[in-house]
Amino acid sequence: MKVFESSCTFEYPWANVSIANWRKYGSWNTQSTHVVAVDTLSRSVDPRTGILTRHLKLRTERLITCKQNAPRWLMKIVGGAEESYVREVSSVDPQQQTVTLRSMNLTGSNIISVQETVVYSPDPSSPKTKTRFQQDAQITAYGAFSKICGAIEDWSVERFGQNALKGRLGFESVLEMSSKAFRDMKLEEGGWRR
Repeated sequence: MKVFESSCTFEYPWANVSIANWRKYGSWNTQSTHVVAVDTLSRSVDPRTGILTRHLKLRTERLITCKQNAPRWLMKIVGGAEESYVREVSSVDPQQQTVTLRSMNLTGSNIISVQETVVYSPDPSSPKTKTRFQQDAQITAYGAFSKICGAIEDWSVERFGQNALKGRLGFESVLEMSSKAFRDMKLEEGGWRR
């Protein structure tokens, strides 16, 4: 098993980041062209009111469909499927101000398992204006030959790091567009009220 860890700070408040998270794979993110579809499988909210309350966490389960971009030798091992599937379970805790995303690959999981956890929370240095991003992934290859498993894990950690950098850049653009949209809405509301 190999582990990938990464962290950074976004220069946006937690509320903005937690909202923009739902647009992470949309058209505002030019770095996520490998994501073909995002389907919501389930979402839990307060059954009495149908809304998220301060004491209830929002739990969402999604299926993310991606285009494979793996080397030919690895594609032969995992069956050569053009699309891969990832299950993501997220939890939003408004009281603790955390968004926790846990994802795992469904495609090829009998050969390689990738279990990722991402947490967004207010940055301790400036909790009202910055958000801390923490990411870790455990990557485990299965097989009879440890050298092949090691090569698959090493390649996967390297690729995960490259994709994590692209993901951060893409999410920055989503945050920027989201922030602009909120500013524009406030300006329109202010102008309309006058």
